[in-house]
Amino acid sequence: MCGICGFTQAELADVRTLKEMCDVMAHRGPDGEGQFIRDGVALGHRRLALVDLPGGTQPFIRQKNGTFAIVFNGEIYNHADLRAQLVRLGWTFRTRSDTETLLVAYMQWGQDCLHRLRGMFAFAIWDERRATLFCARDPFGIKPLYYTRQGTRFIFASEIKAILRHPAYRRQLNEEALEQYLCFQFSALPETFFKDIFKLPPAHWLRVDRQGAMEMQRYWRPEFVPDAHLGGEEAAARVDAAVRASVRLHGAADVPVGSLLSGGVDSSYLTSCLREDDAKARTFTVGFAECEAERNEIAQAGSAAVDLQVANAARIVSQEEYWGSMGRVLWHMDEPTGDPAAMALFFADELAATQVKAVLSGEGADELFGGYRIYQAALAAKRLRTVPRALLRRMADAAARRGMRGANFLRRAAQGPAGWYYTNAHQVAFCPRERDALLARPSGNALPQQLAAPLYEHTAHLPHTMQMQYVDLHLWLVEDILQKTDRMSMAHSLEARVPYLDTEVFQVARMLPEHLRVTHQQTKVTLRRAAASALPVQTAGRAKLGFPVPLRRWLATDARQAQLRVLFDSPTARHFFDTAALRQLLDEHRGGQDRTRRIWMVCAFLVWHRIYFD
Repeated sequence: MCGICGFTQAELADVRTLKEMCDVMAHRGPDGEGQFIRDGVALGHRRLALVDLPGGTQPFIRQKNGTFAIVFNGEIYNHADLRAQLVRLGWTFRTRSDTETLLVAYMQWGQDCLHRLRGMFAFAIWDERRATLFCARDPFGIKPLYYTRQGTRFIFASEIKAILRHPAYRRQLNEEALEQYLCFQFSALPETFFKDIFKLPPAHWLRVDRQGAMEMQRYWRPEFVPDAHLGGEEAAARVDAAVRASVRLHGAADVPVGSLLSGGVDSSYLTSCLREDDAKARTFTVGFAECEAERNEIAQAGSAAVDLQVANAARIVSQEEYWGSMGRVLWHMDEPTGDPAAMALFFADELAATQVKAVLSGEGADELFGGYRIYQAALAAKRLRTVPRALLRRMADAAARRGMRGANFLRRAAQGPAGWYYTNAHQVAFCPRERDALLARPSGNALPQQLAAPLYEHTAHLPHTMQMQYVDLHLWLVEDILQKTDRMSMAHSLEARVPYLDTEVFQVARMLPEHLRVTHQQTKVTLRRAAASALPVQTAGRAKLGFPVPLRRWLATDARQAQLRVLFDSPTARHFFDTAALRQLLDEHRGGQDRTRRIWMVCAFLVWHRIYFD
């Protein structure tokens, strides 16, 4: 896990700029740094050392009919197997690092090496032979990579703040990102909140030459191919074998590896598998004193730790600590986040970093195996699929006029998921109508449903539940879940590893038929069944909590309301929003209507804007 950056059209005098870009990401790699400037290309690196501590220094350089130089962020978990293949092909190595293996794999197979990699990665390779810079990002988007083109100059980095350090870039807010953020909880656009700074999408490579000409291509796609003949027992056995194998790879390092533990099935299953290879495995949990007992992760994790016979370090976070760290969290995030769980993760990673340099975390289990309860809504709507949609719409309108329950259910059944589901946050964020009423100058740009439409078109042959999973794999997982996983761990120089997001695990998950994913009674059916061999029944069947934060209660207090009213009447707030609508949000929340996430989203944007623009 590291921080990488670089640019084309570089001169030796640009070493100071390159150093500044590296230094602003020092939290990503406190163990070392390096710079490379040659042939008009600059590459920079900050290192967090976990594998081959003395030999993994970057930028890493090899010669064969020209110079090849790499900067790499992540882990290649099958690098030992790849190295053995390359040795048989005549290659020799001078280190044990996965960085050297990755570079030699590119030298041997070119862009096709991506199909052989098992891991999380973002990297850039200067290929002197072709006079091109080759960049790539892992299949699920675990590791980030941002880029901009300023004229014919190409600039890239692991974090946006490093690009902001380059004098060729002039920061400008992308207001369309704000519009999508209010609906999605993140910007679902290829472009970030910073004008002309883009994200390299997951499972894509990019090649750029000295003149700035750029080529981009997708090299993998997470396709669901359900096997109707697959039985529950066989499916659970396959999942169990794949998860255990993945945990063994993800648990390998030259430094201690721990696990975040919530007490739910995802993290408990990983911890159980990790403990089989490391009897001294340590786990980490945070919670909040104001949480109800049934939503207190510390109690659940403590119970799970006893059952699993692992050490558990726990910390209670106060309201003052939570709000006091908001500015620091948003600086690390680079872009505003509508997910208050990012703050909780910040404290969990801070706790883990006091004892280990890497942790396992359960991200991806819900998207791969069907873990969100909203997926069950698609099953319920199946019962109405024979009713004409026009009739369903009339029934929904009639129910809404009479104040009857079920109007939203009927409306969703009439639309199908493509008409209403575009992110896991859609129920708590703003719908397009509400967004436009909130904004001071709504633009009428693309609706969130339009941005999600290509994903539904690609999966039109699948059941609705799998269509929703596919949407979440491309939007919610990448732009919310993995974004905060990377940023909050790196804020504390900690590597977060996500064993569920492994291509071999996905090869099993993609085969599960709908009834082995979600039923009317249960989510993650097969994963829970697989985990039952390693966990107590109550843990394997426990409902998802989703990092509970008592934000709803906090936002209703007199002190917090007073602070927010000042923020919501600031010049920046008046520039972007209808402040009367903002005050109404606060009034409604204080009156008992839950406006928690909407208030947080506006608050996070305003604090972020103050950090990066005011």
